[in-house]
Amino acid sequence: MYAVPDQTGKTVVVTGANSGTGEEAARRLADAGAHVIMAVRTPAKGERARDEILARNPRAGLEVRRIDLADLASVQEFADGILAGGRLDLLVNNAGVMAPPSRMATADGFELQFGSNFLGPFALTVRLLPVLLAASAPRVVTMSSGTASYGSINFDDLQWERRRYSANRSYAQSKLADLMLARHLAVLSRERGWNLLSAAAHPGFTRTNLQSAGASLGRDRPKRSLLNSLPFLPSQGVEQGVEPLLYAATSPDAAAGAYYGPGGRFDLVGPTAPARIPRQALDDATAARLWAEAERLTGASLPAPADSRGAARPPHADGGLPDGIANPGLQV
Repeated sequence: MYAVPDQTGKTVVVTGANSGTGEEAARRLADAGAHVIMAVRTPAKGERARDEILARNPRAGLEVRRIDLADLASVQEFADGILAGGRLDLLVNNAGVMAPPSRMATADGFELQFGSNFLGPFALTVRLLPVLLAASAPRVVTMSSGTASYGSINFDDLQWERRRYSANRSYAQSKLADLMLARHLAVLSRERGWNLLSAAAHPGFTRTNLQSAGASLGRDRPKRSLLNSLPFLPSQGVEQGVEPLLYAATSPDAAAGAYYGPGGRFDLVGPTAPARIPRQALDDATAARLWAEAERLTGASLPAPADSRGAARPPHADGGLPDGIANPGLQV
């Protein structure tokens, strides 16, 4: 089991911390000494999760705050609260929704999966950058998915308004977008001279309520789909499934722009290893265009190019990640 390094004195935000990988990440970060802000859509569920963690570790530093990633006003309100607190060392973009039975929309009119899984976390990340950049060694870690490998970014119909809706392909698009967010943030950090590490992870096939309640948004009978109806595949519990996320979030060996996942059978289970980055996620021009479109859609934009640490460094020659980490530790 991955041992989280000492996190004493650090303040952490974990989205979707009321269950699954989010709750497990919150527990293990708190056990390592971090003060964990459990960012959840339903505070009552967050309080129950906090009580479960405290029952195992009464000294855990935890607080529950509400955020609805499907509502940009809620994202801004949450971010404003964190900014007012003046400290944040780590943002863990973990929350997500998977394969709703039909096309649904967020409070702002975006397709639910693209809005909740990508645009909400994007807006949260950008709005929290000022306080993150004030930390000594800040990190942003974003949860992607193995389904990103068959995802594509369709700029002509990001919201699935023209095509016949596909829950699985929409989910894959949103998780590819998450991976591209993490990698492009690493590019921007390099270009602007920020001491910010951005990385991504995926949990393989980890048994959580995302495959059941997530697919139906809490309805009694979840819609069965390719993503939740493959019982013959190897799977694992959240204790193992969260480890790529925790490694990216805390390991001194984690690299900027890197992608981590299970390294065992079919890359679905097992100990953490560098994950194969899909070809489409390596397209820096598409990532930059997606970032610009996300800024337009959410109204969240980057802080000034230079921060209190001084002028930004010159951009990398080709606009991509630094040499040696374009696909760190690629395994087939």
